[in-house]
Amino acid sequence: MAPRKLYAGTKLRELRTRMGLTQKAFAAKLGVSLPYLNQMENNNRPVSTSVVLAMASEFGFDVTELSSGDAERMVTDMSEALSDPIFAEIAPPLADLRLAASNAPALSRAFIELHRAYRQTHERLASLDEVLGQEATNLQPSPWEEVRDFFHYCDNYIDAVDRAAERFASTIEGDILRASNLNFELQFTDSKTLRRYDPVANALRLAASSTPSTQRFQLLHQIALLEQNELLDATLDLARFQTDAARHIAKIGLANYFAGAALMPYTAFLEAAQTTRHDLEQLADQFGASIEQVAHRLSTLQRPGAKGIPFFFVRVDQAGTITKRHSATRLQFARFGGPCPLWNVHRAFETPGRFLRQLAETPDGVRYISIARDVSKPGGSFTAPTRRYAIALGCEMTHASALVYADDMLPASPQAFEPIGISCRICPRRDCHQRSVPPLESKLSVDHDQRGTLPYTVE
Repeated sequence: MAPRKLYAGTKLRELRTRMGLTQKAFAAKLGVSLPYLNQMENNNRPVSTSVVLAMASEFGFDVTELSSGDAERMVTDMSEALSDPIFAEIAPPLADLRLAASNAPALSRAFIELHRAYRQTHERLASLDEVLGQEATNLQPSPWEEVRDFFHYCDNYIDAVDRAAERFASTIEGDILRASNLNFELQFTDSKTLRRYDPVANALRLAASSTPSTQRFQLLHQIALLEQNELLDATLDLARFQTDAARHIAKIGLANYFAGAALMPYTAFLEAAQTTRHDLEQLADQFGASIEQVAHRLSTLQRPGAKGIPFFFVRVDQAGTITKRHSATRLQFARFGGPCPLWNVHRAFETPGRFLRQLAETPDGVRYISIARDVSKPGGSFTAPTRRYAIALGCEMTHASALVYADDMLPASPQAFEPIGISCRICPRRDCHQRSVPPLESKLSVDHDQRGTLPYTVE
């Protein structure tokens, strides 16, 4: 099979812009002619091997970035949008979607946003009785959706914040508060509120009932808000959120990011992850973090030149609703609806305190290993409710040998991989026994004289 040609014009332009170079100067450093560079930047020619090597030697560019980033995510998001019945007769082939995502990423993202706005409007009209007389019926995305997409398309890695947290972590010698330039008083209270900062009293009050890992995380979160405020605001300025609400929510997310990165500094955590073969319990003990914090941190190890294994990470509640999600793999989560019911993350609630392992295969033929576990968050008293979630962490099978959880599961026969999908509404599998709704892009056949697992047949 001939090697696949690499078209990465967008990445070339991004690198040139980041370096502040003209096309002429950039072409000279890469050792190519100006017309040739222009053709590569416009994806009229593939990026040659000599150019890839020059990018690595001249600029220290991580060449793995040429074949990663937004393109796969946008292809998945566009595929899901195009499964809407309104595109039934005009849905373009997958090859066209890949071409659009590579050559015109801004246009592709605009299409995704346009379909999101259409769907949101359609759903509002369908429930008109509920929204009559209410405000906020504009077409803007919800703040949560806007922030979710911000982290989604940043690959869940914010370089400036991550490096600032790593620098701060290097100054901690047992006392997190002393490592900062802040001098507020740290208090532990019986309040159910996890964290409350009182600027008048110059005191930070943490819930005494929360776990030590939660207390450390909340302390670092407050340090980020106070000591790294300029950095957080500069990052938010670049994001250009459409609403103040989205900006405020994103600032919480960035402060959380700083806290996690300071609790588990990048270089040390990556080395420990590789040494323990990504054993979540060992990493939690070593860094004083929770299982969920460790799993989430593993999904952010995407620093150029020092990347970890590309993981997906997801958290669901007992209703199956996704409350956290990120994927550095080809597996992308549905933007609408819940995840596939055949995924092991749903079964984790049945086996509290245990890791469940699963070998799975998506409709595109990619195989994954996934681990899932329940995570309970006690309320601190007998009468307080316990919040229950389940998390899943996984990667493609090509990385399975680097996971301790895969030791007795390899090699695996094809029958060992459970067929899963993204969500029922876009899953093409015709014989799934757990299908909840028909796939939107398919026609159905109903036979009144017979009944199988489903009351219809997907054509």
